[in-house]
Amino acid sequence: MNINPRLDFCVQPGADLTGRLTIPGDKSISHRALILGAIAQGTTHITGFLDGEDTITTLSAFRQMGVRIERPAPHEVIIHGVGLDGLQAPSQALNLANSGTSVRLLAGLLAGQAFDSELCGDASLMQRPMRRITEPLRQMNANIRCSETGTLPIVIGASNALQGIHYKMPVASAQLKSSLLLAGLYASGKTCVTEPAVTRDHTERMLRHFGGAVRKTQEGICIERQPLLGKPIEVPADISSAAFFMVAACIVEGADLLLPRIGINPTRHAVIEILQSMGADIKLENTQDCCGEPVADIHIRHSALHAINIPAHLVPIAIDEFPAILIAAAYAEGETVLTGAAELRVKESDRIQAMTAGLRALAIDVTETDDGMRVKGGRPSGGIVDSYTDHRIAMAFTVAGLAASGPITVHDCANVSTSFPGFVDAVSGLGIVIDVSHASNG
Repeated sequence: MNINPRLDFCVQPGADLTGRLTIPGDKSISHRALILGAIAQGTTHITGFLDGEDTITTLSAFRQMGVRIERPAPHEVIIHGVGLDGLQAPSQALNLANSGTSVRLLAGLLAGQAFDSELCGDASLMQRPMRRITEPLRQMNANIRCSETGTLPIVIGASNALQGIHYKMPVASAQLKSSLLLAGLYASGKTCVTEPAVTRDHTERMLRHFGGAVRKTQEGICIERQPLLGKPIEVPADISSAAFFMVAACIVEGADLLLPRIGINPTRHAVIEILQSMGADIKLENTQDCCGEPVADIHIRHSALHAINIPAHLVPIAIDEFPAILIAAAYAEGETVLTGAAELRVKESDRIQAMTAGLRALAIDVTETDDGMRVKGGRPSGGIVDSYTDHRIAMAFTVAGLAASGPITVHDCANVSTSFPGFVDAVSGLGIVIDVSHASNG
């Protein structure tokens, strides 16, 4: 019998959602700072680092490959880079736990190394699709393969001398793009990637910060081999984590919340555009540049929301924020329509199915489609929701409980720590009543 402990949240309606809340560092940027700092020459000093389970997994992988990494304080990392060719063969398979970003980006990086490696993960990650990564890497002459079903483990042989390619991505995926750009650092000639739609560009921005030869041309986003130099990096706060509190402030009467130094990268701030289109009172203040990434303080006040048809061009760049956005839809007047979001089905959970099931459990009228859903807004009831061990589903329904007609219990919330360590303390500090309980699975 499975007796692993299960962490459940129970959220009571009502909260005084006013004041200032510091959001943890951006997960995507923290991953990339570790990766590029490790293969750069010299020292990289990271501040604002996300001390989450996923990013610690990436950090551990590089320690296993001989990179000296110091942790002088929380949210601070000092990496002593080994250069492009200085990584060492790990003594065993690299277990990347639940981090899809880690496995996909490292697959590209390791495809160019002069040693064998293997990537695996937890039960959830072992089921996620990997052929979209391995197939283009094989086109670059990588010695790489995944399982017969297209999942982990990924086994990578010593490099056969990678060749640059021009690859037209079949789907909009920042992880795929980043994997190929990292492989391109080890390829002869030029590697170019063409996107079917704009995706987050943190990898390109950080490569430039480290002196990498990446540029945007008519051929796409192109890179050639170029030594990287270690640089200081301040990681801005994560807009994906901030999205839950933007929605919370929208739906709680009297809310007036300030979220400082949030990353507002143009390839990530679609969540702001979508919520503003729904009537959200969101303002950007104190806009600055932070190591090549734009940041701002985000000020949100309570507002009445109305339904929209979510613009197709915003879907790829808001893909991680849809659990939060769909909670806003549940409180909006009218029917919100999401299409073109099939990518949600291959995240930490099938997020279309998970959000549909959760909203229906709260008496919200939802129609599920292959690539999205239709949500008729109202006021969610109390109820019990399964997070499917997905951190973003767990946080989304926690937020939903703040203005529901009764308490909402969310099962299986332990993975919230992958992207928002200290989440319970953060919400409790805003006066939100959240009870945390441990139960057994089985």
